[in-house]
Amino acid sequence: MKFSNRITSMQQSPIRKLVPIAVEAKNNGKKVYHLNIGQPDIKTPSSFFESIKDFNEDVLAYSFSQGLPQLIDSFIKYYAKYNIRFEQDEILITNGGSEALLFAMMSLCDNGDEILVPEPFYTNYNGFGTMAGIKVVPITTKAEEGFHLPPRQEIQKLITPKTKAILISNPGNPTGCIYTIKEMEMLRDLAKENDFFIISDEVYREFVYDGFEYMSFAEFEDIADRVIITDSVSKRYSACGARIGSVASKNKDLIKQILKLCQSRLCVATVEQIGAASLVDVPDDYFKEVVEEYKMRRDIVYNALNKMEGVNCKKPHGAFYIIAQLPVENAEDFVVWLLKEFDVNNETVMLAPAEGFYASKGLGKNEVRMSYVLNQDSLKRAMHILEEGLKAYNNR
Repeated sequence: MKFSNRITSMQQSPIRKLVPIAVEAKNNGKKVYHLNIGQPDIKTPSSFFESIKDFNEDVLAYSFSQGLPQLIDSFIKYYAKYNIRFEQDEILITNGGSEALLFAMMSLCDNGDEILVPEPFYTNYNGFGTMAGIKVVPITTKAEEGFHLPPRQEIQKLITPKTKAILISNPGNPTGCIYTIKEMEMLRDLAKENDFFIISDEVYREFVYDGFEYMSFAEFEDIADRVIITDSVSKRYSACGARIGSVASKNKDLIKQILKLCQSRLCVATVEQIGAASLVDVPDDYFKEVVEEYKMRRDIVYNALNKMEGVNCKKPHGAFYIIAQLPVENAEDFVVWLLKEFDVNNETVMLAPAEGFYASKGLGKNEVRMSYVLNQDSLKRAMHILEEGLKAYNNR
């Protein structure tokens, strides 16, 4: 039987495609430290669960396609803390940030249109593009430059009449890069001059370290009508399983168009929306403690990698990921070997091969992405296993 070109051309997630091998390792009695996926072990605020427990209705009914009003209001309240002003008809609730991204792309592009994306990028950007018939055009960034954007003229050369948007993650997944104000102003100017949108994926907004300055694209008033903010409670409140995200724009006409897509899937789960609506009142101290914890975890991983022979990486200043170049030819082969053939006291580590985070062929082949989302003791143990694994792999 023949399947659609759309589905057969869609790449498997490099974050998840090796999961069956990890499951097999666990079934064989190994403990696996998962650094391959951004699943925090930080406790979800109790208010989320308390709100759900207090939910007492005789019928679990459909929600509104645009989202529960109280949840939309909570996002409005949240953005106001950053001096970003949205109104009720400028925000839609989505099934996680993933649906927000897919809907944003579908609302702007026809089949064959193009979206520029700095690479390496969150691998699902490629998948969403394939689903929507969109060509993802990479803007290659380099590790030695901290994955910051190339000069304006390099980006301008990639813009064609089919360019409908630039999609940017800030702070960046998988790089941890925080774009400077000058870089953002450059993209703003390109969007204005070339008449395209900016889709700004800002799910890691809170996770900024080392005194770096963070700014949202929503703060540029002169391009308010061409900025789309995609967001999520998943990482911010360690509530990945809630699958609550949002898409927001001051372009009310655009929001009306995206609502059609929201109506096509009826609604986001009602109970999870009720739980998520309470999260806006989580005290600011929660974020101070969480950010400090992630910074310490970052330092454990970065310092350990810097001491490993042949490993190259730059210190990330945001999100909770790091890209490292390993002294191996093929990172995926190495990751599989770690799971299948290596352990230290019956423990091993799982990483995400970084090749799938690039659109340009041949890039990232000897790189991995690591998520420093485990507790500090687990990260120290995982780094020790990785170091011993690299020695053993290269001495086979």
